[in-house]
Amino acid sequence: MSRLIPREETAHPLTRRGFLVAAGSAGLAFGFARLAEAAMDPATAEGVIAPPVPPQLDPSLWFAIDADGIVTVNIIRAEMGQHVGTALARILADELEADWDKVRIVHVDSDPKWGLMVTGGSWSVWQTFPVFSQAGAAGRIALIEAGAKLMGVAPASCRAVAGKVVAGGRSISYGDIARRGATVRRFTADELAKLPVKPPSQRRLIGRPVKALDIATKTDGTARYGIDAKLPGMVYARPKLPPTRNGAKVVSIDDSAARKVKGYLKSVAIDDPTGTVSGWVAVVAESYHAAIRATDMVAVQWSGGDGLSTSEGDIQEHARELIAKADGGVDLDVGPGDTAGAFRSASSSIEQEYTTSTVLHFQLEPVNALAFEHDGVMEIHTGNQWQSLILPTLSKALDLPEEKIILRSYMLGGGFGRRLNGDYTVPAALAARALKRPVKLVLTREDDSRFDSVRSASVQRLRMAFDKGGGVTGMEHHACAGWPTQVMAPGFLAPGKNGKYDPFAISGADHWYDVGQQRVRAISNDLANSVFRPGWLRSVGPGWTNWAVESFMDEAAHHLKVDPVAFRLKLLNASGRNAGSAPNAVGGALRQAAVVRRAAEKAGWGTKLPADTGLGLATSFGQERDMPTWVACAARVRVDRATGVVTVEKLTLVTDAGTIVDPDGALAQTQGAALWGLSMALHEGTQFAQGQVKDVNLDTYMPLRIADVPDLDVSFMDSTEVPVGLGEPAVTVVAPAIGNAIFAAVGVRLRHLPITPDAVRAALST
Repeated sequence: MSRLIPREETAHPLTRRGFLVAAGSAGLAFGFARLAEAAMDPATAEGVIAPPVPPQLDPSLWFAIDADGIVTVNIIRAEMGQHVGTALARILADELEADWDKVRIVHVDSDPKWGLMVTGGSWSVWQTFPVFSQAGAAGRIALIEAGAKLMGVAPASCRAVAGKVVAGGRSISYGDIARRGATVRRFTADELAKLPVKPPSQRRLIGRPVKALDIATKTDGTARYGIDAKLPGMVYARPKLPPTRNGAKVVSIDDSAARKVKGYLKSVAIDDPTGTVSGWVAVVAESYHAAIRATDMVAVQWSGGDGLSTSEGDIQEHARELIAKADGGVDLDVGPGDTAGAFRSASSSIEQEYTTSTVLHFQLEPVNALAFEHDGVMEIHTGNQWQSLILPTLSKALDLPEEKIILRSYMLGGGFGRRLNGDYTVPAALAARALKRPVKLVLTREDDSRFDSVRSASVQRLRMAFDKGGGVTGMEHHACAGWPTQVMAPGFLAPGKNGKYDPFAISGADHWYDVGQQRVRAISNDLANSVFRPGWLRSVGPGWTNWAVESFMDEAAHHLKVDPVAFRLKLLNASGRNAGSAPNAVGGALRQAAVVRRAAEKAGWGTKLPADTGLGLATSFGQERDMPTWVACAARVRVDRATGVVTVEKLTLVTDAGTIVDPDGALAQTQGAALWGLSMALHEGTQFAQGQVKDVNLDTYMPLRIADVPDLDVSFMDSTEVPVGLGEPAVTVVAPAIGNAIFAAVGVRLRHLPITPDAVRAALST
């Protein structure tokens, strides 16, 4: 292409500047201001010819080196505050032997060459580590060979050190190799897979403190989020939302009152063949303020719609009915499953139900997208966590091939799983096409809450059987909730014994305890799926399945009159399927037992505590069995019997995530995850009423406040095993640890999240 489209038009301290996409020698897309800035003619939406780029080496798809020795690492993962670029770049830079001061990152735009583009499930480091290790090792070998040739020495006499190829007393920098136009060797996929990577003892960057690469732009205000995107000639839109999430149709639009708003342009009924935004009307104006005002004044009549009269109670009662149907749902393959026999012969058994409320995401930046169509290409500027998921939907909505749709990457002002679902890009694109000009669609906080892909309310039923000696002989876990993967990504459904199930709505229930005969049944709540679009929320399935598992484990221990920690350690014996396997789960349940033991010791398990104060423990393996992050949390709480208020005084967390790539990031991720878990344990939750969530803003929806943040003691087990996820596992253990601590403090068991003061008082009064 001879022309480049401006990334945005934005204010600059000295002048108006356009942020352009600069094309590298390999067709690489560079997006942020510090990487490519050029003057833009604000009168045209087509920008200017990009300036020449200096000579570059691109030994790999994943990075390039310019004539100044700057190593630019291509990041396909979304940045939403977790410094993912820094974590991933150091993997590659360590193997490459790059000078960290010369490493830069770029969050690339959508392109088929990147493969699956998704940021979720705590997958980023785990999935990227082998890819970037191989890419860095290949680059190091290629640069050594090229440098040796330029110096006239044998490659065997050279080594790479901090951005240079060194041979005895001579050296040549990576930048000089690029400047001199060296040809570098390429590796096939098979060759890459066989490349040796550094042993842990030789790592310079992995696991060591280094400077984060994106701090400067985040602190000086030049970092660009989706909501900052601008283009010349754009207009603003706010949606007029129908009374239901699914199935509504626009009958009529009356904008007579809105025409009195200065800057109001028109209202457009969104004709979406995918049904993603059924019944939407885009209210368009010259300013966002005008769009907000006008939307409130536009009158729309709708017909149809699913779940107009549905309540939270309806959803949960339907879940109970589905659980009661013995032949419903899908059984996971978790090994021996003759639980009926185990319960028939049991000396004793227990059974309990656990529930959770609907939970909103409430990320700081409401969802938004800026779209415009040019030369047969639809270009969408937005923050998104799963480009590969929304592109097929956009393709169908626009009747365009996917290669004609480009998602420009921006930072996210919070994602937490909400932006895995890129549904908000669809109305922006359709409105831009209808108006034939750039349209920036921004949802208000209330719009965002009503349109949210919420974490479904859930109901779980657990049973456990015991022999005469107190041994566990069988366990059942029946879990019912809305299935986000079934609704939005059915290709990711997993095979079970008798059908396919949503792994992200049951993971965590397939735990690592030795419980004899075991049955885990995942049940889709079809009523929930029809009323709203269930979503993935930070920690996904284990955020609620582990609430049940670890509360139930505590109840089982008290049923047997044994110590809850000792009970868990006895069952985490690594027998059978719980022994673990290479490469991701070496050690199996024994590693989970180790974090339980360490957390209990650090928290002072067994020591005498003041009245109405208790210590509770919970553990988990994070997200999924094939990438377990072993974590345990001990929560110390104080309960006010008069008010029912639960004060969390301290959370002690111990994590085994294998190799810790970014120590500072790991600490921040674990702290944030723990506080998110605390927030959902005691504060967050809403309800459906007449097909809509009751709470749409922070006047009634109450996340954790800073005054309620407890002391946090976070530590990690030393390990050189495969690095696994850290963004979410700590979420999963906090709520059950708090519930167990409340029981230890005042002897009442809470089985619903969130745990409210009213619920505590009610439990104390019975």
